[in-house]
Amino acid sequence: MMTISSEEFTTRKDRKKMIRVVIQLMIILVVIVIGIFALFTLKTYEVFNQQNTKFSGDKGFVALAYFGVDRVGNQNLIGVDRLREQLQSLKKLGYVTIAQQDVLDYYQSGKVLPEKSLFLIFEDGRRDTAIFSQKILEDLNFKATMLTYPEKFEKKDPKFLMPEELMDLEKTSFWEMGTNGYRLAFINVFDRYDNYLGELNPLERASVAPYLGRKYNHYLMDYIRDEYGVPKESYVKMKERIAYDYEALRDSYTQSIGYVPGMYILMHSNTGSFGNNDRVSAINEYWIKELFKMNFNREGFSFNQRNSSIYDLTRMQPQAYWSTNHLLMRIKYDINQDLEFIKGDLNKYKLWEMLKGALEIQGETMILTSLPKDKGLLRLKNSNDFEDMKLSVRLKGNKLGLQKIYLRADESLNRFLSVYILNNVLYVTEKTGDAEKELFQLNLDQHDGKEILSIPEDKKAAEKRELETFIKYADSVEKAKIYAEQLKDKNLENVPNVADGAEEYVPDLSVQAKGDRLLSLSLKGDKISILVDGREAIKGLSVSDTKAGSVYLETAWGGYGWSQRNLADDVYDGVFEKLIITENTGAEKEKILFDSRMQGFDAVESKAKQLWEALINWSVVNL
Repeated sequence: MMTISSEEFTTRKDRKKMIRVVIQLMIILVVIVIGIFALFTLKTYEVFNQQNTKFSGDKGFVALAYFGVDRVGNQNLIGVDRLREQLQSLKKLGYVTIAQQDVLDYYQSGKVLPEKSLFLIFEDGRRDTAIFSQKILEDLNFKATMLTYPEKFEKKDPKFLMPEELMDLEKTSFWEMGTNGYRLAFINVFDRYDNYLGELNPLERASVAPYLGRKYNHYLMDYIRDEYGVPKESYVKMKERIAYDYEALRDSYTQSIGYVPGMYILMHSNTGSFGNNDRVSAINEYWIKELFKMNFNREGFSFNQRNSSIYDLTRMQPQAYWSTNHLLMRIKYDINQDLEFIKGDLNKYKLWEMLKGALEIQGETMILTSLPKDKGLLRLKNSNDFEDMKLSVRLKGNKLGLQKIYLRADESLNRFLSVYILNNVLYVTEKTGDAEKELFQLNLDQHDGKEILSIPEDKKAAEKRELETFIKYADSVEKAKIYAEQLKDKNLENVPNVADGAEEYVPDLSVQAKGDRLLSLSLKGDKISILVDGREAIKGLSVSDTKAGSVYLETAWGGYGWSQRNLADDVYDGVFEKLIITENTGAEKEKILFDSRMQGFDAVESKAKQLWEALINWSVVNL
């Protein structure tokens, strides 16, 4: 047996350590270089050129407001690559950005705006938004408004931009300032079981958010009320409370950056006025017109025209999961004008017959975007004689919505077999005559073995979370002790489960809930078998029609679902990744009929890029 001396062992250990340090230093250097290019600018914003910009009468303007920007994106913050693709697409369509003064001149002095005018907004004043969007604005020559909460200036929260940073942004010429209001807070909050929670700050609300419905309000929108809806404050107190926040906003901006931003977004939107109560609305209206030059009072639609009030503007808030065509589809139907969708890989795009909606193909992924409150539909060319087959695809569209595969379909879709996931339920149907007949249905939560809760069990979980939150954020030891006793009692409380006969709790499906299902099916003769995520969903299900036919893909809006925001969105992105179709003859190696996977050098390059991105992401988090 070979032995290693302690000296040799130490040498090897030091060598490995040295290699690890060198790799870490290289990664840190790359991250620093990326940061330098993101943070420093050498360009200056150029106002749209009168000679090179198209003007053709009054076409209004489109307003988009992003919550924030992250390097790779998450549930709320759009990834930098997706943001670039969206804004770049608008640039190619001829859009130019307009500034706050352009909007003022449009409404106050009848100025004619460019035919394709974009007013671009980033909300919440996050530092990462400035870092990751700056280079995009420079490259596209776009100008944007950064909104902030001045309360954050006092707390010096590292996630948010401070006044000196805001002034530096202005100096780049690509930014101007706006405000979301002094602070973010919530009043008159109830959970989904109508338990009264009262007033919550953002951290408290985030803690109990899984158990909230839509029954709460922003603190400027109404009187502060008790559990019976009775105001807990007089008119005078309400007026003083609201006035205090506007005065605090005014003073904070004046002291920190030297002026009050002219653009405001009243939170929450879509109240029909400036609040949910006429007397509250009147107070807000006074202060809005006293302090600001314009106000975005509505959300959900992007198009603003001259007949609107400058204090009742609307903006669309693109969600982090929207594809570029999703955004373009929404804009198209807002402005009621034609525009060109992006297609991506044209060679792969030509393999499909586009029938409805819009299709983008990037790498191994096909994104089929539906029409508003309608569907997206395409047919695989040269698939009209497909009969027995195996098919595999990863469906990555959000859970709320339809992703459907038609098999053995005729040209008019009067005859077909279909497999689809609609709102997280798997269906198999067929049509051989007038009506589509359901053959099979499976709730995918049940397929996952997800625990089934009763309504009483979920209600208890909600109340426990709320008490835990009240303990954590109690403003005195005495209150914390009271809540702790209540939590102790709640933990000891026995509630019936479904087995005891209690009604099952069926959660509302969120519009943001991500989907990711590997669907594998085998169709041979009059039998179909399906695996979902590698586990059997159905085996040997009988079908009646065995005639050959085409493969179609369809997507559709699945209903508004549960959402505190973006209720106007009625477009859906179906995402079909790594679609593979082979014959099903029983041969050891089946003939490939269609394969969307990347091949050869493209596959190697894509894998290398994924590994590099993963390494950078790990470095950002851990180094």
